[in-house]
Amino acid sequence: MANSVPNQGVGVTAIETCGLTKKYGERTVVDAVDLHVDPGRVHALLGPNGSGKTTTVRMLATLLRPDGGSARIAGYDTARETTEVKKRIGLVGQFHAVDSRLTGLENLTMFGRMNGLPARQARTHAGELLERFDLGAAADRLARDYSGGMRRRLDIVAAMVVRPAVLFLDEPTTALDPRSRNQIYGCVKEFVAEGTTVLLTTQYLDEADRLADSVTILDNGRVLVAGTPHELTASIGGGLDLVTDPRRRRDIDIVLAGFGGTATTTGGGATDESEAEAPLSYSFPGAEIPLLPILRALEDAGIEVHDIGRRRATLDDVFLTLTGPAVRTPR
Repeated sequence: MANSVPNQGVGVTAIETCGLTKKYGERTVVDAVDLHVDPGRVHALLGPNGSGKTTTVRMLATLLRPDGGSARIAGYDTARETTEVKKRIGLVGQFHAVDSRLTGLENLTMFGRMNGLPARQARTHAGELLERFDLGAAADRLARDYSGGMRRRLDIVAAMVVRPAVLFLDEPTTALDPRSRNQIYGCVKEFVAEGTTVLLTTQYLDEADRLADSVTILDNGRVLVAGTPHELTASIGGGLDLVTDPRRRRDIDIVLAGFGGTATTTGGGATDESEAEAPLSYSFPGAEIPLLPILRALEDAGIEVHDIGRRRATLDDVFLTLTGPAVRTPR
């Protein structure tokens, strides 16, 4: 890209918070959150709906003032040095930021001009970005005529017109098809390879597994656990998938709970016979899963197993083991 990542100083942490807190009335939505993200890395912020992810991002992006604690971006305090922070960040929120009445080229040129680029340079740079991220053929089309995936890519590239030190991506691939999601993953990887730090919130656990160097899981505004994806998946042991009659789900849950198994698929039991071959998944705290004793216990309970197999734990297992398979209500 034509613009380099803004200088943040040697050895300066890209994102650092200490006791970051936000309240709305009596309700604490972000509760003493500590984060530490090194430059040029992807950090995923995960959690159920209402866990405080977006509020945390909005505070880091200077859109909300915290009620407690502190945050620094590229060495600058978000409360006291807001102007310097804004020079070093880009934000892609959950809603489209581009103007649907403008073409892709006009949108990126406008963002370039807003960030201080001369008119000719802004237009040239906009065209280069569109070509680089496979939007060149649509440069002169109105953004309202773009597909959902194309508009989302345009959003992300717009945030990178003047390349930030830190890019916040708040659920950037929600409701996109797999091909569009993969295209956005490619964009993120290119940005990071060039030195940008990314803070990603997502509902797709496989997305964090593919992109993130480190992960923090929130629940009700508090940090439950933080670490690399490998550290987190190793901490909960292994997983077990079985194909059986999901109408016996409650009985199966009880049997496997006796061996330390926690359900990582949602649902309270199927009623339709067409669902009889639906796979069920469970996580276990240890690396060794007692497969034969489990099979005997299921047989003793009159539960027929059609297929069963061990697998390594995933971030889905970590997430659901820590937060539970049910949808949470924010406190």
